[in-house]
Amino acid sequence: MPKRDLTSEVQRGLGPREGKVSEKKNYHMSMDEFRHYGRSVVDWIADYYEKIESFPVLSRVEPGQIRDLLPSEPPINGDSFESILKDVDDIIVQGLTHWQSPNFFAYFPANSSGPAILGELLAAGLGVQGMLWSTSPACTELETHVLDWLVDMLGLPEKFTSKTAGGGVIQDSASSAALCALLAARERATNHDTNAHGCDGRLVAYASSQTHSSIEKAVKIAGLGARNLRIIDVDDTFAMSSDALARQITEDRQAGRLPCFVCATAGTTSSNALDPLPEIGRICREEGIWLHVDGAMSGTAALCPEYRYIHDGMELADSYCFNPHKWMFTNFDCDCFYVADRKVLIQTLSILPEYLRNKATDQGAVFDYRDWHVPLGRRFRALKLWFVLRYYGVNGLQHHIRRHVELAQRFAGWVKRSEDFELMAPAPLNLICFRHKNGDSFNQNLLDTLNQSGTLFLTHTILNDKFVLRICIGQTNTGERHVLQAWKTIVETAEGLTKTGST
Repeated sequence: MPKRDLTSEVQRGLGPREGKVSEKKNYHMSMDEFRHYGRSVVDWIADYYEKIESFPVLSRVEPGQIRDLLPSEPPINGDSFESILKDVDDIIVQGLTHWQSPNFFAYFPANSSGPAILGELLAAGLGVQGMLWSTSPACTELETHVLDWLVDMLGLPEKFTSKTAGGGVIQDSASSAALCALLAARERATNHDTNAHGCDGRLVAYASSQTHSSIEKAVKIAGLGARNLRIIDVDDTFAMSSDALARQITEDRQAGRLPCFVCATAGTTSSNALDPLPEIGRICREEGIWLHVDGAMSGTAALCPEYRYIHDGMELADSYCFNPHKWMFTNFDCDCFYVADRKVLIQTLSILPEYLRNKATDQGAVFDYRDWHVPLGRRFRALKLWFVLRYYGVNGLQHHIRRHVELAQRFAGWVKRSEDFELMAPAPLNLICFRHKNGDSFNQNLLDTLNQSGTLFLTHTILNDKFVLRICIGQTNTGERHVLQAWKTIVETAEGLTKTGST
């Protein structure tokens, strides 16, 4: 079948002489249509949440299946909005893994909520590009204010507030926050010479074997090189060994290296391990090394005073981040990144071409958040976070965090009392690492069978060379019945596999 000539087809919609777009059709959506279809979309989302438990949590499509259902060519004339929404129902939904399902227990949550969705909608409607204070003062000032609120809400050191030499900014993810921290650490260690001349191969960074993979990516992007990332051993709880860190730093200095960056974690992805921040912080302070603390998911737990111990030693950190888009009911993307000395970060990342100059910036009276991260452009992310904080309040957020931890601890108790399952790591908060006693192959088969059932979704990790199941309880709408049903399904599925002799 010959390929369509899209250019000639588009041109048939032009005027016969001037080549101008026909005035007979505006092509834009009118505000009346927007109101009508906007209500339809909100209704669609509400309906989706009401029936979300009827969908298999993990998508069952095969690779390429969704693309095969889509037209091979783009539409020449616009489709009706009704047909677009119908295709969402008929095509898109089957290709979704339902992260907002209360039976989603995999990875860490990427949860949302009604206030967050509506805040995101409003931000999209405003269409703000908040690269400079002057391009929308409210975008910058609301962000600064909300991040100062969160310092108090999480019990973080005052040095991370905008009233001091530090301050906070919203990044897209903890990966970007880690990269910015590493870049600032690199420049502080070399007195900003690396930005001018490039890396000389002497800079060294440190992370544990349980630290998030984004650190390895960051050292590559920042030019340190993967070979200059030192992987530090962990203890029996999978937390970084401060003694091993100190020994490695000494060894690198004796070899003529320049240690510049350590990433400690308050709640690792694999097992929720808590690195010993006070000990690591003292080492970094004595050695003049930048300490970045990644609290991506678990940092949210510090909303509750009884869990703020996870931030002990934070007064020694140079930077910190956590993700409201994981466990604070604020939809992706929203990472809060704090530095104790914003001057180092800004000097590392700031470039000011003439076309961005303005009076407020030149006077130094404002924050221009474009200088606090890699991209120039930035969305109005603070709006959805503000909506969530305003709607739930501190008490509402604490209620849900406590409930999730309580449910996770109950699950851990069931595992402890089971004759067939065992805990594989400490469970301080809402992540449980466990496995069946029948061995790795059985646990792999158990995981695959559970996920293929569509009733729940779990992921795995490797701890002490053993295949381990993870269940993370933190999805916005997960309640007691979902956790009870998950445990029942896990036990019954394991019993069925045992009876059939599956390995």
